[in-house]
Amino acid sequence: VEALGVRVLTDPGPILGRLGPLAAVGSVALLVGDVFLPVPSSVLMTLNGTLFGVVQGALLSLAGGLGASTLGFALGRRGGRLLERLATAEGKARADAWLARWGALAVLASRPVPLLAETVAILAGASPMGAGRMLAASTLGLAPLAFLYAWAGAESRNATSGFLVFAAVLVV
Repeated sequence: VEALGVRVLTDPGPILGRLGPLAAVGSVALLVGDVFLPVPSSVLMTLNGTLFGVVQGALLSLAGGLGASTLGFALGRRGGRLLERLATAEGKARADAWLARWGALAVLASRPVPLLAETVAILAGASPMGAGRMLAASTLGLAPLAFLYAWAGAESRNATSGFLVFAAVLVV
């Protein structure tokens, strides 16, 4: 994506900033697309806070993140044959055992980690885990992150709070 110069995936700010209300739809779509493409989700979540404020920005980020979790889960559910070709039976059994042991906690803990969140959602879909349990864990893992990034984005307009925002993002 970087080599091809797809600007909306490497630096979505300028493009989304010009879209007005359509930026909300574009932001959610990009976050859902993170299942397939390397979308800079932390940048996008921060930008949501800058463009829409803390509450609306966080809700947009939460919607996009949950959309990505749902899509990943659905791919895992539907992609059984593909997974069988790509993974060994032993590997699938290990992943199932890992999810059986850690379950919702694995989903919750993976949400802030790029690539891992989508991978765990797909694995959860391929496992016996229920969709409701996966979505609840995903929501619990994503909500604090979405609100913190949205807060950081909203506060980024205020130069005096820059250090506080920087410190909060480092903590995440």
